Amino acid sequence: MLPHPGVAADGPAAAAGGADADAVPSSAPTAFQEAVTSLLATQLRREARVERIRPPQRLAPWSFAIAVDVGTTANPDSATGRLVVLYDPDGAEAWDGEIRLVAFAQADLSPDMAGDPLLPAVGWSWLTESLEQRNAEHTAVGGTVTQTTSTRFGDLHGPATSTQLELRGSWTATTTDLAPHLQAFVDLLCTAAGLPPEGVAVIGER
Repeated sequence: MLPHPGVAADGPAAAAGGADADAVPSSAPTAFQEAVTSLLATQLRREARVERIRPPQRLAPWSFAIAVDVGTTANPDSATGRLVVLYDPDGAEAWDGEIRLVAFAQADLSPDMAGDPLLPAVGWSWLTESLEQRNAEHTAVGGTVTQTTSTRFGDLHGPATSTQLELRGSWTATTTDLAPHLQAFVDLLCTAAGLPPEGVAVIGER
């Protein structure tokens, strides 16, 4: 189950100061409450560290957000991301639904991936395949993948060349059960961080 150290869902009631800062406002629409509750109850693999953060303002009548970090013992912050839940009870034409998930993921990749022209397409497949494998019912998925290569000069510590991938995506959930969507997002981050699939042990690692 997710920890509850951060800021709760945002919406009209929260903005008015009439809601507990660590709970979904009781006046929130039932569908939004169900969606956030399912997110908070999601069981995740041990490499994922999750905290609630303040959601963006004015993107939807109701919103909720979390930050996710995953990594290995050697590099605990191999990949980071944010997942935002937007809810509009009237629906949004561009969303093709009421519940929109907005994701941002960032990861440092191995040097041998630098310059690979297929990297953006591979990165995007990490998201779409994770959603499919987790049976996260969705529609209207879209986004961008940016590949950046940096070279260090002078007296700077770290690898001489590093490659970073940034993914920005959004999709519409067709049910209020968001657990598969969060699990898929964590799978994306774990893949980007170079972690093996859940339940697969790496020889020599404890």
